[in-house]
Amino acid sequence: MSVPGIWSLVKRAPQAAKKRLTFEVPGPAVEGAMPLDDRARQIFRYFKRYNYTVKETGEVITFEGIYAADKGQAAALVFYTFCGMASVALVLSILVPSVGNWWYGLTLVSPVTYTYYMQKGTRPEQFKVKMVTADDEKTTDIVVEGDKEEIERFWKELGLVEKGKVYVKGMLEA
Repeated sequence: MSVPGIWSLVKRAPQAAKKRLTFEVPGPAVEGAMPLDDRARQIFRYFKRYNYTVKETGEVITFEGIYAADKGQAAALVFYTFCGMASVALVLSILVPSVGNWWYGLTLVSPVTYTYYMQKGTRPEQFKVKMVTADDEKTTDIVVEGDKEEIERFWKELGLVEKGKVYVKGMLEA
């Protein structure tokens, strides 16, 4: 039966998907490269703009912010739960026909997932940043760890490229 899968989906929805990526930028020895202090200020301004605060400093800087529950994600979760429970009801109506169509009453559980998500979805979120300059000072690695969606927004807004990869502009980009 798919009931454990549905419960797992509902239970994991409010949790963040953690990820760690390394971005490479030109280092201080490269002509025309952004100085490290300016790069650090740029990163700090990015997090300040999204209401993060500095929780810890040192070799690794930890930013902390509040991730608010998203009503759209909650609505999608209700829809997925509804479809899953309807599938369970279909199977049960075939296996135990004596109950009839009453099995479809299981779909009435789906709106409860909205409440569950909205209560558990708002959480403190941490984002860690570490800058490491190569010995020849030609490259600087920016190592980040945090929520997958936040990392994507981070590299897009700051124009960073993942280490070992080349950014290719898409056909639909302006």
